[in-house]
Amino acid sequence: MMILDSRLIIGQLIGMNQMTKKVGITGQGGFIGRHTYNYLNLQDDIELVEYQRSFFEDAGALEKFVSDCDIIIHLAAMNRHGEPQVIYDTNVGLVNQLIAACEKTDSAPWIIISSSTQEERDNLYGASKKKSRILLEEWAARSGGKTTGMVIPNVFGPFGKPLYNSVFATFCHKIVNGEEPTIINDGHLKLVYVNELVDDIYQVIRNEKVGKVTVAHRHEMKVSEMLDLLRHFYSSYFEQGKFPNLNSPTELAMFNSFRCYIPHDYYPRKFTKHTDNRGSFVEIVRADTSGQFSFSTTVPGITRGNHFHTRKAERFAVIKGKASIQLRKVDTDEVIEYIIDGEEPAYVDMPIWHTHNISNIGDEELITLFWINEPYDPADADTYFINV
Repeated sequence: MMILDSRLIIGQLIGMNQMTKKVGITGQGGFIGRHTYNYLNLQDDIELVEYQRSFFEDAGALEKFVSDCDIIIHLAAMNRHGEPQVIYDTNVGLVNQLIAACEKTDSAPWIIISSSTQEERDNLYGASKKKSRILLEEWAARSGGKTTGMVIPNVFGPFGKPLYNSVFATFCHKIVNGEEPTIINDGHLKLVYVNELVDDIYQVIRNEKVGKVTVAHRHEMKVSEMLDLLRHFYSSYFEQGKFPNLNSPTELAMFNSFRCYIPHDYYPRKFTKHTDNRGSFVEIVRADTSGQFSFSTTVPGITRGNHFHTRKAERFAVIKGKASIQLRKVDTDEVIEYIIDGEEPAYVDMPIWHTHNISNIGDEELITLFWINEPYDPADADTYFINV
């Protein structure tokens, strides 16, 4: 009987650890916020609580939000303003509002706040992040709640706002639009890729890490080295029509991010078709990196795909038949469609975090060639199914 009881207790404890956690994200619409939302939305043990920016202007809405959450990831903050004091007052004010809402409703959610390595520098942005973290620690001590302050290095990744979120976003935007980036300070950057950061946030939740947590950087380079690498991507991909070397984690992360700043109307890209009395020849992919080729045949009226990837570079090349290729960034409703006819073979490269499909809209068999930068591994497929 004692053994059965012990097993029952252990099973209950395991079940408690696997219970779904209700997580709200302030700043959900920002650069890190969107990535955090999208990543946590893939996790079976997370239930996301919707957040609106207007909540900080409506005390009742903010109070309901904090009451509904087991965990709040506080990312809402101001990064840039002409008056540094406005940055400080805004960021500290947001935390004070969050605390007031918790106290008003007698709620004690676990609050995870994003801080910055700027904490130790002599600027009001860094001072605001440090003060905010300390205010939450004091609130947790008197309320019986808990808080985690994640000190984060420079973050890069796709979908950042140029001239606001990061020098990486600004460089990518300027390069793909034919503008000349400038370097104001050729500093040494310690960086974390946003995909790595959001997994770190998830691991903090899973492992219940509280207190001050320093997020490790994974990449290091000077600003000029970053710019040189992005210029190399442009030269290789735009001017030479080939994928660059993607064998290092830094190059893969930065290239996948770089591609997401390319306007959608850049595609489809028509292949050069060499035709003579023997027939035709088309070169499908040039690459300085390894990859996997495959092909499919699709009968009329059938759709394939409806999935997305978070790390893979992938090409769809239509060589026979008529196809509709659709893609949609997973957190938007905008659907981009490309119509390709195999009489003029063309390709579309799939950006990460965009669900995509291909449909045969013609009267004959559709033949599509696929190239992807890594072999398919069913144990680590990086393939998530969601309809376009």
